[in-house]
Amino acid sequence: MLLFCFLGLAYTSFAQPSDSTRRSSVLSGSIGVTNNGISLIPSFSLEKPAAIFNMSWQKGRFSFDPEFTFSLEGKPWYQLYWLRYKLVSTPKFKLGAGTHLGLNFRSKFLPPVGESIITERYLVAELSPTYSIAKRTSLGLYYLHGRGFDIGTNQALHFIGLNTTFSDISLAKNLLLSLTPQVYYLKAYGPEGFYFTSAFSLKMSNVPITLRSTLNKVIQTKIPGSKDFLWNLVLSYSFQKGKH
Repeated sequence: MLLFCFLGLAYTSFAQPSDSTRRSSVLSGSIGVTNNGISLIPSFSLEKPAAIFNMSWQKGRFSFDPEFTFSLEGKPWYQLYWLRYKLVSTPKFKLGAGTHLGLNFRSKFLPPVGESIITERYLVAELSPTYSIAKRTSLGLYYLHGRGFDIGTNQALHFIGLNTTFSDISLAKNLLLSLTPQVYYLKAYGPEGFYFTSAFSLKMSNVPITLRSTLNKVIQTKIPGSKDFLWNLVLSYSFQKGKH
């Protein structure tokens, strides 16, 4: 109910489209390495160092955002092929929707072949309303629904997160900090749990290198395999062609 009340209030107040989303075309991306791969749902991790490749092509309100991840041993971890659309885009309120085909790769011993890489397929949808309460502060909800095509993953997955984003806080000359604390509920193929997570990023103005970190802490969970505490550091290089 909280989600639908938030959407209804914000959409009623700020439903006029923004001209800035109509004609822009932007190609951007990043390449990063991390000591511990943490996934889109931060309670899931590779528990190994990983390389992360993100791309984004945006035209007006539409974007295509593929993501590729590998362990540093060269084994694939997961691939996401996001299609996203900005349903509402105003200075105060934004509402995005998206879907992706997800491929998750895991190693499994299959006699007589030996160790093999198994591919698990997922179809996922997201809804992400964001409301700006100040120049560098916003509140958001994030809902994700997923379902796998393979045995063992073919039940529904639900993720609901409430977050606050503080953007480009000046720590020193040209040194900027952004952070996004979030409390979320996760129901993963039956069992469920509550978690706290926070994402941090530190960058210099006009420098394409960013240091990022994600922390994840269990509040209460019945989901098997959940680590009580996860963290990582990511060093990434970003590029962009075109302007928003």
